[in-house]
Amino acid sequence: MKKIFTVILLLVLCLPAGAAGIWAEAENFSEKGGWVVDQQFMDLMGSSYLLAHGMGKPVDDAVTTVNVPSDGLWHVYVRTYNWTSPWTSEPGPGRFRVKVGGKTLKTDLGVTGDSWEWQYAGKVRLKAGETSLALCDMTGFEGRCDAVYLTDKEGDVPPAGGDALAVFRRSALNLPEPDSQEYDFVVVGGGVAGMCAAVAAARLDCKVALINDRPVLGGNNSSEVRVHLGGYSEVGPYEGLGRMIREFGHTRGGNAKPAEYYEDEKKQAFIDSEENVTLYACYRAVDVRMDGSRIAAVLIRHIETGEEHWLEAPLFADCTGDATIGVLAGADWRMGREGRDEFGESLAPEKADKLTMGASVQWYSVDTGHRTSFPEFDYGVEFNEDNCEKVTMGEWTWETGMNYDQIADAERVRDYGMMVIYSNWSFLKNHKKDNAKWQDRDLEWVAYIAGKRESRRLMGDYILKQDDIDKDVFHEDASFTTTWSIDLHFPDKDNSAKFPGAEFKAATVHNWIHPYAVPYRCLYSRNVDNLLMAGRNISTTHVGLGTTRVMRTTGMMGEVVGMAAGICTEYGCSPRDVYQDHLDELKTLMKKGLGKETGSKEEQRFNLPNKLLEKPKAFIE
Repeated sequence: MKKIFTVILLLVLCLPAGAAGIWAEAENFSEKGGWVVDQQFMDLMGSSYLLAHGMGKPVDDAVTTVNVPSDGLWHVYVRTYNWTSPWTSEPGPGRFRVKVGGKTLKTDLGVTGDSWEWQYAGKVRLKAGETSLALCDMTGFEGRCDAVYLTDKEGDVPPAGGDALAVFRRSALNLPEPDSQEYDFVVVGGGVAGMCAAVAAARLDCKVALINDRPVLGGNNSSEVRVHLGGYSEVGPYEGLGRMIREFGHTRGGNAKPAEYYEDEKKQAFIDSEENVTLYACYRAVDVRMDGSRIAAVLIRHIETGEEHWLEAPLFADCTGDATIGVLAGADWRMGREGRDEFGESLAPEKADKLTMGASVQWYSVDTGHRTSFPEFDYGVEFNEDNCEKVTMGEWTWETGMNYDQIADAERVRDYGMMVIYSNWSFLKNHKKDNAKWQDRDLEWVAYIAGKRESRRLMGDYILKQDDIDKDVFHEDASFTTTWSIDLHFPDKDNSAKFPGAEFKAATVHNWIHPYAVPYRCLYSRNVDNLLMAGRNISTTHVGLGTTRVMRTTGMMGEVVGMAAGICTEYGCSPRDVYQDHLDELKTLMKKGLGKETGSKEEQRFNLPNKLLEKPKAFIE
């Protein structure tokens, strides 16, 4: 009752007195034009937004219609953000304007402000009835708009952010209360791990909901991020695991390649073919409802319309990468690097710190066969003959945010990735003395969905550590096999020297391993009784994550999670009970695998470790 009263009070306080407001949610515009929906930072700034991702070329207008309740003078406000403000006080590059009823308002938006805020676009006289509303991009350099608000009283704007804005937004959109839907198993996260978890459980007759907050499946392996599959699958002791990856895996390797390399349609068909899987595409999980130490339901919200549903189930899997569901549920988690002494890891730093592996914003250019131009782009990160990157593409090594919080600073981390791409490219095209190599080239693709490697890790009944791998420690609940090296990215020394404290390049050392079967106890929460996890957020140390995070490996752990969900559903038990009472049944399933006998793994033999130790590292003389 207290929470209900607080929400009502916020609503009353947030409504502008005497104002007749018109709210237009940008991501729900009927025609997006060249703008794209960016949902990555919903948890930080309250909603998705539209992004003018034109790579330096203005994008087509986003257009919708609004209903004007009365004739009169209307004041127009836009919630936006100058994304280069962390690096310069100069007006930003993401310039756009608003057009109302065919009239373009003259105020440039998105060029000022160091946080998400309401900016005044101007005033316009309108007649009652439907009228058009458009966002007019002027630069193609990542202008962004959350919402447009028209009011008949100047200065009466919605709250700047937080809970007050969330309440105002919900009222303005007139959203219905969420309904409730029931499943046996709810999987949150539609990357490779989540796909495999959902399908494995479905093939064991579970009714499964799969939540994916993008329109395409695959996460980092999708055409939106473009990281190829890595690591071996179908390796002992349970060679059946990973066979299902043949059903959706792409057959051409490489990072930052053309979209068709990643075969999004194959992933979609993989999920669509499962009658027991209900896919909630473009939905993001935003809240949980608890029943003691168990999750009772997850609240999901559509990234464009704001429509919500409560999904109830006896069992959940967090495959979000960021451990979103686990954290909302109060699960134990870690982020950053453990100190060397905590687990006796030689590859750990002497003292614990907050450093993580970073996020990549990949890109590439193409040779057009004729002279091309690129706008001047200089917003606080200076490139010159000595420090510029003399390349025509950037893949995994273009990595940002290692010294920032990959959750709280996620938008800044992604934005810096785009900032250095555009700044470097502008220097190569416009100022480099010998630039014949770049004169005919255009930016063909720059990611706007960041490819994360590491953030929060959920703690299970067992925490995988370096000692397990080095000594090939035996565990009776050995499950999926990890084969990648202990691959821990760190700031590239040369890049650090050129851009101290503002690195955007990473390096690594491949610490080769003997293939190691990871305990099943790393795949369920130690304090949320009905939560499983698969992906980069499983129970490992930072060092352990270095070998488990590649996507063929996460697909196999997803398959194990789906198998455990099937056993839990059959017996009405918890994930921990599978370890304690039903381990032999899990082993039988892992031995057989749940993939179909189709295709050949030889078609997907790329990005494999080129060196695997025959003996555990600790025992090599």
